[in-house]
This record gives sequence, structure tokens and C-alpha cells, in this order.
Amino acid sequence: MNQNYPQVCFEVGLNCEACTSETAAQLARCCKGLRGKLIGQLFVQIHPHPACAPMHAHFAESYRRASGEQTRVLAACA
Repeated sequence: MNQNYPQVCFEVGLNCEACTSETAAQLARCCKGLRGKLIGQLFVQIHPHPACAPMHAHFAESYRRASGEQTRVLAACA
């Protein structure tokens, strides 16, 4: 099955930012406390198409934000 990503996503009303933000938030609800490489490995498993690869950093940041990691880091620095 040769899909034309991200065009297929756009046709159903998704954009890359919304898609990766939502999947990262869902992952954060299910799997708390993931770090670095594991987040990256899960991104590739969830979004295996090469057209999705540029969203890797956005996914990781969205995961950290959804899991509250930034809040903990900022509180520790205060």
C-alpha cells in the first residue's frame, strides 16, 4: 500500500503538527516518564512513513509538554 503522505492526512483534515501533538499526548497519558531515545523509537513506530520524520522533534516536545515534564523542570530551577 503506497500512500502519499502527508497528502493523505491533509485530505482527511489532519496537519502534521496536530497529528503528532495528539499522538504524543495520547502516549503521555498511557506511558509516563519516557526519556530521549525511547520517545524517538516510539515516534518511528507510531509514524513509520518517511514523510513524517521531520516531525520527530515536535513529537518529543509535545510528549514532554503533555506529560508535564517541562513544568517539573521549571519548578526545579526556581
